[in-house]
Amino acid sequence: MSTTETLLIANRGEIALRIMRTARAEGYRTVAVYSDADCYALHAQTADIAVPIGGQTSAESYLDIQKILAAAKKSGATAVHPGYGFLAENAEFASACEENGLSFVGPSAEVIELMGNKRKAKEFVAAAGVPCIPGFQGAQDDDTLIAEARRIGFPLMIKAAAGGGGRGMRLAHGDSELASQLRAARSESMSAFGSDELILEKALVNARHIEIQVFADRHGNCIHLGERDCSVQRRHQKVVEECPSPAVDTQLRERMGQAAVDAARACGYLGAGTVEFLLCPNGEFYFLEMNTRLQVEHAVTEMVTGFDLVAWQLAVARGEALCVSQQQVTQQGHAIEVRLYAEDPEQQFLPQAGKVLHWKAPKGQGIRIDHALKSGCEITPFYDPMLGKLIAWGQDREEARRKLTQSLSQLEFIGPKNNIHFLQKILAESQFIAGDADTSFLDQNSTLTSVESVPAVVAAQAALLNHLHQANPQDRRSGRSDWRSGDNSVPTNYRLEISGQTLNCELLVLVDHSYQISVGEQQFLIQWVHFKKSQKESGLYSAELLLDGVSQKRLFQANQSNLHLLLDGRQFHFVDITHAPAKSSFNEGSGRITAPMDGCLVQVLVEPNQSVQRGDTIALMEAMKMEHALRADRDGTVIKLGACEGDQVRGGQLLVQIEDTPTETAKIPSDATS
Repeated sequence: MSTTETLLIANRGEIALRIMRTARAEGYRTVAVYSDADCYALHAQTADIAVPIGGQTSAESYLDIQKILAAAKKSGATAVHPGYGFLAENAEFASACEENGLSFVGPSAEVIELMGNKRKAKEFVAAAGVPCIPGFQGAQDDDTLIAEARRIGFPLMIKAAAGGGGRGMRLAHGDSELASQLRAARSESMSAFGSDELILEKALVNARHIEIQVFADRHGNCIHLGERDCSVQRRHQKVVEECPSPAVDTQLRERMGQAAVDAARACGYLGAGTVEFLLCPNGEFYFLEMNTRLQVEHAVTEMVTGFDLVAWQLAVARGEALCVSQQQVTQQGHAIEVRLYAEDPEQQFLPQAGKVLHWKAPKGQGIRIDHALKSGCEITPFYDPMLGKLIAWGQDREEARRKLTQSLSQLEFIGPKNNIHFLQKILAESQFIAGDADTSFLDQNSTLTSVESVPAVVAAQAALLNHLHQANPQDRRSGRSDWRSGDNSVPTNYRLEISGQTLNCELLVLVDHSYQISVGEQQFLIQWVHFKKSQKESGLYSAELLLDGVSQKRLFQANQSNLHLLLDGRQFHFVDITHAPAKSSFNEGSGRITAPMDGCLVQVLVEPNQSVQRGDTIALMEAMKMEHALRADRDGTVIKLGACEGDQVRGGQLLVQIEDTPTETAKIPSDATS
């Protein structure tokens, strides 16, 4: 290969870094593109060449084809790898690359266009003999769609024809919610894909989401690398993936693999692709869609086959033949992957943004983590909230599950709310352990996302660490804990707030310099505590304490009244509100409904002087590629709207103000004077 071979990665984050890693090993010079929001991002700092493309939102940067082409020309790129997401399945982009003399690492524009539209793809693979889910692809007026939905029957899936990744997808359980779900799917689809075309499909109950990895070259070779089970999903987006599937035996693997290869051959596929199916309990399977790109979850296939799929992509793009035949593909052991998200599972997976205060990845044999994180980096509100993915390999499924569970407990992430504890609960759930999880798993296990009360023992530790951090910083820095502050016979009271819960803690320094901490009616004894401050990160401490006779190590980050405590991978964010005014218990919330992050206000469902009740949906907002419902936090009357439909709003911006509904006797006459 020429030493001038240069690969531009038209993406960001963990996938950009993962592609760079293999590209360099293959002898390529790597080029990153980055938006204004990503000017300090790891992928921009890691590449051999980094080209700024401006903008903050996806539309202003990573989705702007002309900016990507200009960056390729400026950097001398000879090839472009799209990664996944953004322009990865954009036929116009693939065509533009070829027209500009750039080798596009992926299938042809014609194949991308064909398989990227769910309606066209279903019609095509059905003609090739691949079984498809009963549904409707046709006229788009509401009357027709509603009539067809009733004919198909409920439950029903509404899908964006141009969609993927769970966006523009809604589940309708009955007639009463059909119209609203059609509207929501259209809105999200138009925003994400520039098209509001929908298709309808019969929702298959208790099915598994199984996908087959296929690969094809220019020499007529087309093979599959086995299946991945992606059944554990939230909002139709994958959360846990594994290879092989607990539900697929050798015979079924051959049948599904052959169907996937048939679909790929029929459309003249090239490179890496994934054919997705729904597998019913009776062993029947149906085509869902074909993803014409590398998948997020490709790592589990790599772990069990030993192949580097990005290296294969680059080889096929250079015109080389696949290096193995179907008979040479084998699977060794089991791999499970979890996706790490900056989101709040207890608040309907609301995406989160903010600064990463501390990050340290776990290590171990059979452990892989793909990410683009570092301490001090920002999780912006402009892109997908996925932080990375953690993968564990074992000789069998149970070994992989145990390794993954342990690695999650060792992962050190302090910053925005995340789904790490949620993932820990999934891996510990008996249905998952048994390998019986299907696409209804999270719906059937709603307690996995329910709000949990903070254990009193955790609050006790937080109260002491907060006390030592605020009361005696000099002794804390020296590692001493044998200090006195005033009359030790008088307890110190703290009010700590976490996730809307207020905890009253009483701390008493005993004569032997140990600490007695009461949280409600529970009491704990901490005999001693020693600190060690991180030399690299401001406010980060490790602490070793003796709690009720058991030595324990803790990591926490403290800054003013905030304390982030990390316990076995789970983050607890406490705020010291001891000296803050007590909140009124007269009503549930403040009535100030603000934007949870930067985004677009899609719809406002209330108007001034309208009465609302707590829990009513008052606006719809789109942020981090998903639509979110904003709800009233109190009963009252809307007195102010802070933004209009279609407005781009900033995180924290007031959208709706609700106040108590005035009584007749409280009204001031219009002719009243002062």
